[in-house]
Amino acid sequence: MRRRRVFYIPGYDPIHPRRYRELYRKEGAAQAQISGYSLTLAPKQTKGPYGWHVAAEMDGQRAEADVEVLVWSDIVRGSMDATIPGTYWQLVRTAWIYISTGALRRLMRLRKGPVIAALYPVGMLLLQALLALLLAWGVARAFGILAGLLSLGGPLTTLLGWNLGLGAGYALLRWFKRRDGKFFAYYLMHDYAHAAATRGAIEPEMEARMGQFRALIAEALQDKGLEEVLVVGHSSGAHLGVSVLADLIREGVPPERPALGFLTLGQVVPMVSFLPRARRLRADLKYLCQREELAWVDVTAPGDGCAFALCDPVAVSGVAPENKRWPLVFSAAFTQTLSPERWQQLRWRFFRLHFQYLCAFDRPGDYDYFRITAGPLTLAERYKNRKPSRSRIDVPVSKFTSVAAE
Repeated sequence: MRRRRVFYIPGYDPIHPRRYRELYRKEGAAQAQISGYSLTLAPKQTKGPYGWHVAAEMDGQRAEADVEVLVWSDIVRGSMDATIPGTYWQLVRTAWIYISTGALRRLMRLRKGPVIAALYPVGMLLLQALLALLLAWGVARAFGILAGLLSLGGPLTTLLGWNLGLGAGYALLRWFKRRDGKFFAYYLMHDYAHAAATRGAIEPEMEARMGQFRALIAEALQDKGLEEVLVVGHSSGAHLGVSVLADLIREGVPPERPALGFLTLGQVVPMVSFLPRARRLRADLKYLCQREELAWVDVTAPGDGCAFALCDPVAVSGVAPENKRWPLVFSAAFTQTLSPERWQQLRWRFFRLHFQYLCAFDRPGDYDYFRITAGPLTLAERYKNRKPSRSRIDVPVSKFTSVAAE
């Protein structure tokens, strides 16, 4: 029996962590049936954050894992409190930061998909504003025609018409915001604005939360009954994990300890590391990529339009030293690991594809989230002979390469 602790760091997501348990339960059962192994969930057996216990039997070997979600959804919700005018101000400010610093132009040299995803909320919010203005004009115009037919007129009538029109336009904007679960315009705008607000620096509230994450992982590393402590960072959670683990290793880890693994999935590190004040993140990338205390594997897929697929986050950020060891960068290869029928169902569901790394594959290759998090092999053992993808991008692209002092 091999035992593991898994710490999952979500991306920018305001949802309760039970969502990840249900996703793991549903998709894990599907993958177990496809791949012919056993996977069972039960209540967690450790203290600490929300989580669950997994028992698995794979390839004749048994393993157990306690999976815990490192929650920062309350910080996410706090950053999403902007009013409608406040959101449009975020749009202007965020666009200015990425354009004026040259970050947007350089990001486009990596992958067009995530840049288009970043521009989507801008375009959608501008479209909503245009429709609201057209509605306001139409209502004011209709009121003016009606007033003329009733032989009413004058500046007060015109002013009343425009007041009614602007009220109708604002009501339409409120309607769009209430239904953002379908449009994702406000959600994505808040996401990009959250990173850009400090031009890449880490906010004090987030710094304090990362300290809590680090303490939980450090405590798990004291447990000699474990074979592995695995940290998983998805989307924005990837760059949070980089800084958490860099600080953890700087503080020192026990010589007698479980193996330490770091798995980054669908990472968007360049969206932050390309900003001028991301000196802390760039320093952490430079430091972590050299360390022998952990194994770091980075998995993305060109089919995921929301991630910087196959972009080595250290190299493209311009901070790769000569003795760089990590990360091992390879593709989940959605077009190969999903059947043509399944790929056809998912290929235009961009946000769903961004979570595919946490889901079942009906033609699994050497990437299987459930084998990694609940199977008998450590991350280092599983991928010790894995070569990086030949199509990875590992050249420096960022304009800003300064790092924080150690």
